[in-house]
Amino acid sequence: MPQGQPSVVPTDGLTTRQRRNRPLVAVHTGIGKGKSTAAFGLALRAWNQGWPIGVFQFVKSAKWKVGEERALRVLGDSGEGGTVAWHKMGEGWSWIKRNVQDGEQSSEEAAREGWEQVKRDLAAETYRLLVLDEFAYPMHWGWVDPDEVVSVLRERPGNQHVVITGRNAPAQLVEAADLVTDMSKVKHPMDAGQKGQRGIEW
Repeated sequence: MPQGQPSVVPTDGLTTRQRRNRPLVAVHTGIGKGKSTAAFGLALRAWNQGWPIGVFQFVKSAKWKVGEERALRVLGDSGEGGTVAWHKMGEGWSWIKRNVQDGEQSSEEAAREGWEQVKRDLAAETYRLLVLDEFAYPMHWGWVDPDEVVSVLRERPGNQHVVITGRNAPAQLVEAADLVTDMSKVKHPMDAGQKGQRGIEW
């Protein structure tokens, strides 16, 4: 198994094992394709380790049936790896018992509600990996306070890894994160007029 070698050894008083097992905040941002795809790749690794996984989709419609959702739900129900809980904003979050009709709840309210649940799950240490898919957008749009997000993530208990995806990740989140990948675009089929296709985009 390949293992990365750090370029520096910090003087933080931690042992190599302690430092290695430190929970991470990862941010996948930039205009290139693959931010969510990379996050769901991490979820596959977490599932293989037997970790409970919580996925929160903040922008994609609940009506969209993405391949990663089906695959991770099947894996989560298989009893072989970790459990998977999948929550989508589009038609009302899964923990809401009331029926939310179109127009009764704005996207901004739904995003804030999702963040409140994430905070509850972090406090309860419900998951070992949280995927906050497209969560950079509600922060960029001013629906959720980035400073609060950074504070909550810094103070989260236990050994919870968090990965946040989306363009325009706020500067304070980028500064606070342990791992940041800015996905740039070199070429994309859409530049040549080709729409997204089955098996590639969903």
